[in-house]
Amino acid sequence: MFNDWLPFAIYGLFALMIPATMLIGSFVFAQRPHRRYRATTVPFESGVSQGPPKRQRFTVSFYLTAMLFILFDIEIVFLYPLAIQLNALGWFGLIEFLTFIGILLVAYVYIWRKGALEWH
Repeated sequence: MFNDWLPFAIYGLFALMIPATMLIGSFVFAQRPHRRYRATTVPFESGVSQGPPKRQRFTVSFYLTAMLFILFDIEIVFLYPLAIQLNALGWFGLIEFLTFIGILLVAYVYIWRKGALEWH
């Protein structure tokens, strides 16, 4: 019975070993300076630093665009397996595929017409 689970156990072992070795290696090979300099405690930024960043509020458009990106990105995850097995599924798979694409197209046109993709 364990022979069926052996590949999964090996995969799980590697999945635990890789981050563990990274953490242990970062502590073992880290080089700490003997004296602390002010320049090493200041965070590095490319460009001219003008002190701490000003607190600003993001517009709703930013969050809406991010949520739409995540939504359509997840839809691609559902499309990929269907596209791979489309030939094996035959006409039923093709109809399901076109229905799914149609629903996505309707949603895309709806958010486009509502102005959700406009950046003001």
